[in-house]
Amino acid sequence: MYENSRLIIDSSNVPEPHSVTWRSPSNIAIIKYWGKYGVQLPKNPSLSLTLASSCTDMRLEYSFNENNPEGKIDLEFLFHQEENEAFRSKMLDYLNSLLPIYPFLKQLSLKIQSGNSFPHSAGIASSASSMSALALCLCSMEDNLFGTLKDPDAFDQKASYLARLASGSACRSIYPYAAVWGETTHVQDSSNEYAIGFADQLHSTFKDFHDDILIVSRSEKAVSSRAGHALMEGNPYAEPRYTQAKNRLTTLIGAMKTGDLETFGKIAEDEAMTLHALMMTSNPSFTLLRPDTLAIIEKLRQYRTETKNPVYFTLDAGPNVHLLYPGNIVHEVRAFIEEQLAEHCEDQYVQQDWVGEGPEEI
Repeated sequence: MYENSRLIIDSSNVPEPHSVTWRSPSNIAIIKYWGKYGVQLPKNPSLSLTLASSCTDMRLEYSFNENNPEGKIDLEFLFHQEENEAFRSKMLDYLNSLLPIYPFLKQLSLKIQSGNSFPHSAGIASSASSMSALALCLCSMEDNLFGTLKDPDAFDQKASYLARLASGSACRSIYPYAAVWGETTHVQDSSNEYAIGFADQLHSTFKDFHDDILIVSRSEKAVSSRAGHALMEGNPYAEPRYTQAKNRLTTLIGAMKTGDLETFGKIAEDEAMTLHALMMTSNPSFTLLRPDTLAIIEKLRQYRTETKNPVYFTLDAGPNVHLLYPGNIVHEVRAFIEEQLAEHCEDQYVQQDWVGEGPEEI
């Protein structure tokens, strides 16, 4: 929808070397996206909370390259100040896929420097933060070169669209507090092509929400999310799942508008278990949960029964547990984590996070 062969730099008016830097957060889906079609399009709508401290900082430097006769994208990539050929290759493949939208990329020399505030490839949606950061950098670069994205809403929509092409969940990280991605009659202007913000419909409780991520394992996942999505093609429960997700979204939207924590928590936990059940019923099946994941869940359920505190869990595509709860019980919950749950985490590491205001240019 954004293909534009006219975005070419006029060689008679070469821009000066420039750079842009964005910090973009990860997000945690409450209604999960699992299963896709076409180019990163979702089989069901999803709703996520935007995080604050689990983020990627990305700096994109660009300059005109007049010595590029083969017309290839010239890219240097550093991750935490070190070369990473695997990541560079993924970035290069993605940038090449954008040439119908950004033909001027072949006219530039690019240098990307990236770093995360949390372990990558461990089920905390590092692709969401990194690829949303890159999409934001690209949109800033476009606007700097051509002045085409002055309208903030148009900027965000295009950034979300570009992020989606790289990593489906990344399109939701563009917006503060919460986002919806995928067509649904219950959210005006929702789309499969990009996410839209949901903050203006949230009860204030969810704008002061915490997500403490218990890192059961920092190891890279045995099965990537991309491979897991592909396995939904042959999953016998796929179609009922898509219907289930749409129905749950309807209920969740109502709960998040009114501040109904009990309904929110039940859906969050049911969605987490459904996600991993789908993995275990794929062919071939796979399991990303660990014994410590289940131990944390059992202790949490017991704690909630005893204290009546509204603390709930969700899981992403990995073994790590996200504890979700309102800010007014943060001290009680963090004491519980330290005393009973941290022992189940690798090196007792917990990523303390909360719902945040979205990306920022830095």
